Amino acid sequence: MRHTTAAAAVTTALCAAALACSTQAAPPRAPVGPPEPPARFTARVTPVPQEKLGASYRVGCPVPPERLRLIRMNHRGFDGRTHMGEMVVNENAVRPVLHVFERAFEARFPIRRMRVMAEYRDDASAMADDNTSAFNCRPVTGDPRRLSQHAWGDAVDINPVENPYVDIRGVVHPPNARAHLRRSPVRPGQIHRDDAVSAAFREVGWQWGGRWANRDYQHFSANGE
Repeated sequence: MRHTTAAAAVTTALCAAALACSTQAAPPRAPVGPPEPPARFTARVTPVPQEKLGASYRVGCPVPPERLRLIRMNHRGFDGRTHMGEMVVNENAVRPVLHVFERAFEARFPIRRMRVMAEYRDDASAMADDNTSAFNCRPVTGDPRRLSQHAWGDAVDINPVENPYVDIRGVVHPPNARAHLRRSPVRPGQIHRDDAVSAAFREVGWQWGGRWANRDYQHFSANGE
């Protein structure tokens, strides 16, 4: 009888302990934020809504809006993370541009930011913000007599601060890029002749302004202008 009583007591104690454990508060969970963009290159191409053009387009530009495309794609940032960006290009530039930025993504080449030009007051403010962009119906920076190749949507500027442009008068654009006129030692976000970005543009037949007499390290275009 005493054995039965003892066994019952043990069983009661075990059940009580299990109940106590089950009623303890669960450890707090870490807050759940928005999911990280995928760690592989992704892109989506659509027609360009009017609000994504803004003042970057005006009547009389050489390419009508219906021949432009909005690319939403991810890119590596200077923080080592993956970010989503937007760029407007000519419909004929979609394939080469996607090829280049996929290669840049795979090489972990950092891009500061990638926003449509409609988000900026003008080209100068976009360059100072280190914005990577393509279509913008505007004159050549530093030479208002000529229309920029960006007006056709088949030219791209990448990391303007890390890759400055020196115009025909010797002015550096953007002004906060002057330190990057020194190309050695190589710093993150800079473009050089034999790096992944330059190689990818050569593969699609585009040319680099970094080889011009007036260096334009940020600039690539389909026709070399």
